[in-house]
Amino acid sequence: MGNVAYPNDPNWPSAATLLASRPVDGKRNVGLLGVSTFATSVSPRSSASTPKAVRAALERYSTWSFSDALDIAEHVALVDYGDVDDPDGAGGDERVANALARWAPEVALRLILGGDNAATWHVLHALAGGDYSNFGLVTLDAHLDMRDGVSNGSPVRQLLDDGFDGHHVVQVGLADFSNSAVYAQRAHDAGVTVIPRDVLHHEPVEEVARRAVALAGSGGRRVYVDIDMDAADRVAVPGCPAAAPGGLSADEMRRFVREVAGQHAVCAIDFTEIDVERDTEDERTVRLAALLLLEALAGVRRRVQWR
Repeated sequence: MGNVAYPNDPNWPSAATLLASRPVDGKRNVGLLGVSTFATSVSPRSSASTPKAVRAALERYSTWSFSDALDIAEHVALVDYGDVDDPDGAGGDERVANALARWAPEVALRLILGGDNAATWHVLHALAGGDYSNFGLVTLDAHLDMRDGVSNGSPVRQLLDDGFDGHHVVQVGLADFSNSAVYAQRAHDAGVTVIPRDVLHHEPVEEVARRAVALAGSGGRRVYVDIDMDAADRVAVPGCPAAAPGGLSADEMRRFVREVAGQHAVCAIDFTEIDVERDTEDERTVRLAALLLLEALAGVRRRVQWR
């Protein structure tokens, strides 16, 4: 047999080397936090840590971007703030808020690893401190998340109930036969903008992403983006309990994430709805999530005022 590459090849630095324990001078710093919610999931799921699995999957990727012809490690650092302990439990809201309060002010973008979609409410509620007047929301999701009660199917409705202005909520990727007339009417009555999945099959993903951020962030608002992995086709994300056939491709997912991360208005992006124990042996769901983290870093690098 000929020579084969070995895991610690100095000429092929893995993306795990992007992880840093503190902000790095001279680089665009992006924060990372695990909020591994699972206990209120509508679909029964395991308690296995998605953040831990996604961090490990970064080893599968390098730091070189062919699209930009550069090594993002020279420009961006991924500052790891660890995981929130038991975000679903009593006092979980406070623990999430305390974890976010520790972040350095120079962090250009917050990346959140769920957990199920309950993480979206936890993090956005903590960031806003109860005052949503300066925030917009974009979701890439097969579902409206307008259910009653408190679960991974209710974060958007919970935010609206908390006082979030529905006219600054844009929901992208909604799927046929994955929602209901009652919840669709609820979104309409709240002033939510809905961009169905089929639009992304007929218009450039980048244009849809830019339009969604502009609508959510109109008036100078900061935009929080929820990337629900079940927006993707079930073939690409078998580890997402609610994913269905006919969803977005892995390529469409990554292009959407890179584009929204490149928008200055976007202050945080979460990645939710992976159950590690449901994933395939080749870890395709977790590997896609890790790739989307890297796409977010590449997007930050592309921001116009980057030096």
